Amino acid sequence: MVPLRSIIKEACEKSLIVAKFFCVLHVTNKYLIDPVQTIGPSMLPTIDVTPSLYLAERISPRFGKAAQGDIVILRSPRNPRMCITKRLVGLEGDTITYVADPNKDDKQETVVVPKGHVWIEGDNKYKSNDSRNFGPVPYGLIESRLFWKVSPLKDFGSFWNK
Repeated sequence: MVPLRSIIKEACEKSLIVAKFFCVLHVTNKYLIDPVQTIGPSMLPTIDVTPSLYLAERISPRFGKAAQGDIVILRSPRNPRMCITKRLVGLEGDTITYVADPNKDDKQETVVVPKGHVWIEGDNKYKSNDSRNFGPVPYGLIESRLFWKVSPLKDFGSFWNK
């Protein structure tokens, strides 16, 4: 018969290995890389409507290195429980000229992005709820930047080379 002490010792060792694994997984997901699935037509034609899985890195936005043209994942300014995917069009101090409502007319408006904010837009101007609707958003709402397409497998690879 195996002594109870050795069973407890082995159980503790296995539990510690599992706990370490989940700690590494948490740190990776929270601070380094995050899997992201995009849904909706707002980023057509860059991101199609079919379900696609991407990897998003969290390092550059955390250190203020997000740049114009990046596709970012951010908390919705209208519903903080929801994340949205948009293109970063302007940084603080930039002057942005945009079509206010492309569904009605071509009337253009101009805005200067205030300090600590960014201007985001979806690539599909006709089906996007973005800064044209709710104005500049705080930089702190940006969570990550897309960099790698995982699925569908035929498109696997660097997102920027597609």
